[in-house]
Amino acid sequence: MFNKVHAGMEMATDRNGESTKTMEDWGKRIEIFAQKMKRFPGLVWPTMWKVGREDPRRVIHSLKVGLSLTLVSLLYLMEPLFKGIGQGAIWAVMTVVVVLEFTAGATLCKGLNRGFGTLLAGSLAFFIEYISNESGRVFRAIFIGAAVFLVGAAATYMRFFPYIKKNYDYGIVIFLLTFNLITVSSYRVENVLKIAHERFYSIAIGCGVCLFMSLLIFPNWSGEDLHHSTVFKLEGLGKSIAGCVNEYFSDSNTEVTEIKSSEDPIYEGYKAVLDSKSIDEMLALHASWEPRHSRYCHRFPWQQYVKLGAVLRHFGYTVVALHGCLQTEIQTPRSVRALFKDPCIRLAGEVSKVLMELADSIRKRCHCSPEILSDHLHEALQDLNTAINSQPRLFLGSNNNQASNMLALAAAHASQKQQKGSGVSLSSVKTDSSALSEWKTRRASEQSKEADRKCLRPQLSKIAITSLEFSEALPFAAFASLLVEMVAKLDQIIEEVEELGRTASFKEYHHSDQIVVTCETPHINVTRNNLPSHGPD
Repeated sequence: MFNKVHAGMEMATDRNGESTKTMEDWGKRIEIFAQKMKRFPGLVWPTMWKVGREDPRRVIHSLKVGLSLTLVSLLYLMEPLFKGIGQGAIWAVMTVVVVLEFTAGATLCKGLNRGFGTLLAGSLAFFIEYISNESGRVFRAIFIGAAVFLVGAAATYMRFFPYIKKNYDYGIVIFLLTFNLITVSSYRVENVLKIAHERFYSIAIGCGVCLFMSLLIFPNWSGEDLHHSTVFKLEGLGKSIAGCVNEYFSDSNTEVTEIKSSEDPIYEGYKAVLDSKSIDEMLALHASWEPRHSRYCHRFPWQQYVKLGAVLRHFGYTVVALHGCLQTEIQTPRSVRALFKDPCIRLAGEVSKVLMELADSIRKRCHCSPEILSDHLHEALQDLNTAINSQPRLFLGSNNNQASNMLALAAAHASQKQQKGSGVSLSSVKTDSSALSEWKTRRASEQSKEADRKCLRPQLSKIAITSLEFSEALPFAAFASLLVEMVAKLDQIIEEVEELGRTASFKEYHHSDQIVVTCETPHINVTRNNLPSHGPD
C-alpha cells in the first residue's frame, strides 16, 4: 500500500515538473515574441524607404491603385450611381484589384482578356438560354448540363495550346467563370439578363479606370523596362569580367576574403543575366500588348530583345566558368601568373570595353560603331598568344616522357593489385565452421582497407596531379582559354545588337561624335573617339 502511495506521489511530482517546464517554455516564447514586436516598428520604416528609393515608380503605382479603388468605390457610395448600376458595382472594385498592374502592358493584357472573356461568355450564355427556353424544363436542364460540359472541356483543352496559354490564358479562365455563372444560374433565376448586364457594365467601368491610370497617368512601359534590363545585363557582364581578372592577378588575399564574406560583386554582375529568361519573356509578352508610344511611333521589337537576352545568357555561362577558376582546388602560382598578367588584363579590358560600348549604344538607341572590335583587341589577343608561346616548358614540360612513364607505372601497379584481388586459390576454401569466422575477419579487414583507400584517394589524386611538371600551368590554361572564348562569342552579341538597331530603327552612327568609356580594370582608361553622343530618346 505504501508503495502504491509513493508511486502516486512520484507521478504527481513528474506531472508538476512537466507542467512547470511547459510554462517556462511558453514564457520564453512570449518574451521572444515581445522583443520581436518591439523591434518591428524600427524595421518597417527602413524597409519602406529602401523599397521606394530603389524604384520611385513603386510609390507612384501605389498611389495610382489607391486612387483607382477610390473612384470605383463611388459606384457604391454615391446613391445615384448605385441606383444606376446596382449590386454589380462590387465587380468594378474586384476588377481594379485584379487587373491594375505595375506596367501598362500587363494591365492591357489582363484588362482586355477580362473584357473580351466576359463579352464572349455572356454572348454564348444568352444564345444557349435562348435555345433552351423553347423546350421543356427537363430537356432544358439536360441541355444546360451538356453545354456546360462541352464548353468547359473545350475551353480547358484550348488552354494547353502554347500560343493561347501564353497570351490568352487569363481570358479563358474569365470566360469559363462568367459562362458557368450565367448559364447555371439562368435555370433558377428569372432576371439573369439584368444581372449579366450589371456585371458587364461594372467590369467595363473597372477596366476603363485601370486603362486610364496605366496609359495616361505616369505610365510604366514594359518595353522600356526590357530595354533598360538589357543595358544593365551588358554592363554587369563587363564589370564581372573585369572583376574576375583583377581578382585572379591580385597580389594579396585580403581583398578576396573580404569580398567572400559580403556580397560578391562579380557574382552580382552576371546573376541578373542568368536569371533573366523568365523576366525577359514576361516583359516581352507585356510589351507586345502595348501601343506604339515612342517619339517616331516605331513598333517595339520585343522578339529581338528576347534573342539578345538568350545570347547574353550563353555568354554569361563563360563568365561563370571564368569566375570558377578563382575557386579551383589547384591554383597556378602567382609567380607564373605574373608572366601573363599584362596581356590578360589588356584582353579583359578590351572585352569589357566592347560590352560597355554596346550597352551605351542600346541605352541611347544608336547604332554601334563599325570599328567596335578595334585593333587593340586583336593586339591584346596576339600578345597573350605570344606570351604563352614564350613559355613552352610550363605547358609541355622539360621531359615529355616523365608524365607518360608515371602514368604507365600507375597503370601497371593497378593491374597487379587487380590480379591479386581476383585470384582465389583452392586451398583457401574450407568447409568447416572456422571458414565462416575467417571470412568475417577477412571481410572486416577488407572494409577497413577500402575505407582507408576512399579517404586517401582525394589526397593521392592531388599528389599525383601536382607531381606532374606541367600541372601548375593547367589552371591558367583554362583561364586563358575562357578569355579567348569570350572574344570569339563577342561576334554573336554584336550581330544581335546590330539586328536590334535595324529592327528598332536606332539612330545612325556619326563619326563626329565622341564618348569616353571607362572600364573598372586598373590601369585601363579607354577613350573611343567615334561613338554616338547623348541624344534624346
